[in-house]
Amino acid sequence: MSENNTILSTNMLNLSFGKKHVLKNITTGFEAKKITALIGPSGCGKSTLLRCFNRMHDLVPDVSITGDVMLGKLNIYDKKNSVTQIRKKIGMVFQKANPFPKTIYENIAYGLRINDTDKKDIPGIVEKALTESYLWDEVKDELNKPAVKLSGGQQQRLCIARTVALKPEIILMDEPCSALDPISTAKIEELILKLKDAYTVIIVTHNMQQAQRTADDTAFMYMGEMIEKAATKEIFQHAQKGLTQNYVQGHFG
Repeated sequence: MSENNTILSTNMLNLSFGKKHVLKNITTGFEAKKITALIGPSGCGKSTLLRCFNRMHDLVPDVSITGDVMLGKLNIYDKKNSVTQIRKKIGMVFQKANPFPKTIYENIAYGLRINDTDKKDIPGIVEKALTESYLWDEVKDELNKPAVKLSGGQQQRLCIARTVALKPEIILMDEPCSALDPISTAKIEELILKLKDAYTVIIVTHNMQQAQRTADDTAFMYMGEMIEKAATKEIFQHAQKGLTQNYVQGHFG
């Protein structure tokens, strides 16, 4: 990994919930405009790590976070950096689509408005975000329709459009296809591959084939530790660690 191209990095990141030590000494980096998959068995810390990058654990009782998470030269856990500003730079798409109880248009326009986007620019940004998310052609004639009336796959693409509208540097995705049918999954994967033209994407997935189809790099996590991270082809064909080999070959997990 080229240090010059690293956009997000961690140094000795540890996280505990009370006495439960969930993330252990995570030191790694993510390259700009690449897709990185986080894989590993349930409970290994993948989603916890992803949520660290979006400051989502801040209000959890008994949470303890030590170490550094750097977005370029910005330490995202420095108290002088507001959560709102961090989340504009690092957007998040969740496992289950969570559209606002508003129209398709307002789902995107609302976030722009509260971030003080010039009113005259909003329609164009909404259209561009929906186009980037491969949704515009499907919804352009029904932008005033409630977002909850969309199919599950369309709702997930709307949530991605809502994220890209704010032009983050990084998009985090926590199992974005786990609740979707194969056709919707294929559309989301096609979209993810397109997004790396403009964004850095970090995706948590339990689907080994999905990681191989979409990710440039893959990181294997186990018991709160990052065991191995390398180019996806290397992880799946020439893993250096026996634990990684056993996992990707389906011997456990």
